[in-house]
Amino acid sequence: MEDDKFIRVFAVAQGRVQGVGFRYFVQTAALNNSVTGWVKNMNDGTVEMELQGSEAKVHHLIGVIKKGNMYCRVDCFTMKELEVNLHESGFHITH
Repeated sequence: MEDDKFIRVFAVAQGRVQGVGFRYFVQTAALNNSVTGWVKNMNDGTVEMELQGSEAKVHHLIGVIKKGNMYCRVDCFTMKELEVNLHESGFHITH
């Protein structure tokens, strides 16, 4: 079944994504969607992340992230597929 395919993506979000709780928003949404990975603020004002899980759940999470919330706004979201990390568990905010 195609929905069971596991994927991992590296993504960069630009917009109003720092100083507005964006990393916590991403982490909460990832945990709610059973997606593992990490999210990190970058010095250039962007936020980088790696998201891993079933293809359907990762793509749903990306839609949630792109939509944002009342505090954060994503103007540009780029991503590329990576090799799956079979040893990863949880979702972490890194610094």
